[in-house]
Formats: sequence, C-alpha cells, structure tokens
Amino acid sequence: MDAPSKPPHGEPDDSSVEASSKLVVVTRAEPDNGPLTSQLRDLGLQVLLWPAVSVAAAQTGVLEETLRSIAEFDWIVFASRYAVAAVTERVAAAPPNLRVAAVGQATAQVLHQRGWPVDLLPEDANAAALVSAFATKPISGMKVLFPASSRALPTIAAGLTQLGAKVVQVEAYRTEPAALDVAACRAAIERGGIGAVTFASPSAVIELEQALGKESFDRLLAGAKAVAIGPTTARELAARGRGSVLAESATLRGLALTTFRLVQTRQ
Repeated sequence: MDAPSKPPHGEPDDSSVEASSKLVVVTRAEPDNGPLTSQLRDLGLQVLLWPAVSVAAAQTGVLEETLRSIAEFDWIVFASRYAVAAVTERVAAAPPNLRVAAVGQATAQVLHQRGWPVDLLPEDANAAALVSAFATKPISGMKVLFPASSRALPTIAAGLTQLGAKVVQVEAYRTEPAALDVAACRAAIERGGIGAVTFASPSAVIELEQALGKESFDRLLAGAKAVAIGPTTARELAARGRGSVLAESATLRGLALTTFRLVQTRQ
C-alpha cells in the first residue's frame, strides 16, 4: 500500500487557476455552498457533493449536566468545531480559571470567533500531537473535560489519562451516515472523469465505502486520488489498501489547495 505523500506548499499563481475538466468529490458534511465546496469551485474545479456523513445533535442531558459544573475543570479539549458549537451554545464565556486546548487551526478559529481563548494549540492538527503537547504541561491530577463526537477515537482520552489527568468525556454531537443517492454516485464512477476524492475525517472514509459498497468504492479510488486532511484519515484509507495525499495543512484551505494541484498535475 502507498504511504501518504506531501505536496508542495503555497498558494497557486493566479495564472495557474483555470477550470479543470476533472471532477472532485467532497465527502464532508456540508451544503452545496459549504466552505470546502466553495473553495474548490473558486479554484476552478468542478465538484460532486457526496456527503458521506452527517452531524446531528446529541442527547443533550448529560452534556448540559456536565456543563453546569464546567468551572470545576482545569482544562477543556475541543477536537472539532462541532464540539465548540455544542458547548458555546450553552456556555457563553469560558470560566476564568478554565484553560482551553484545540486540535487544529479551524477549531481554534471558531473558538476565537465565539470569544473563547485558546491556551494550547499543537502545531500538527491531530489528536496524537495534542497529547504530546500536554505531555509538556503539569497535567497530572488535573480535571479535563472532553466534549466529543459519538465516534471519537480513544487517542485523546486515553493519552491524557495515561499522563495522569482525570478525563471526563461526554458526547457533544453525533456523527452518523448520510443518505447518499448511491445510484447516482455509482453512475458517476462508471462514467469516469473523477480526478480526486477529498476526505476530511476517518468517518467519511468508513461511511463512503459502506454506502457505495466495496466494489464501487475500490473502483472510485482506482481512478481518482484520495486526498486526506490529516494522518488519522490517511490511516483509515491505508487500512483499506488505499494510498493518499496529505493536505499541505490540516485545514479546509489546505485540503482545497492540495486537491487543486493534484488535479492539475493529473490532467
């Protein structure tokens, strides 16, 4: 299986931004004018929106009960903008003694927009990097709140617990399969012309394969290059025998720019 590769960095020259005949699949949960889709179109790419996952509200009782005692925590950890939204809709401002950690610039940006500080932001936008960053802090014995997805991987909670923290993980939102028009997707795969498939989460990989079926999923990625937003997503593709190109940065902008360059070079 191919290892994830890294593309060159930087913005494309204006002269290189021209319409592409190759289609790009967006598997992220977003509307037709969503941020990734819009950025890809601004770069001159044609987009097929195949949202493989959807984000739904969690049963909020446990979350709300936990947030009533948020001031008792030393740290709160956010791994996605959805967790930020779930918490900040219920708690307008961070308690003064609460320190805030974020995975990724996009999550940090949403926190800043909501008026919350960010005290810890690892350079790499992944859970393992966050745990490594906490390893340099006096975290042992501290109480950490982790509002998470229903499908959160154990990396953060287990890693911080191993460092001696007292982690309280609570479901803040649910990640669920979306209702794809599978017949239309399979027809597009059969027609060809798809240059790249973007994956912004491991769940998108899992659910797209589940929805399309392994045969159609394999046919799609035999003819199109997978672009992963980060190493965790790339590992989910690798587990299926599929190589991928890592986004130049673990942001939607990085994902869009990497996809643009990849499609242009595959013309």
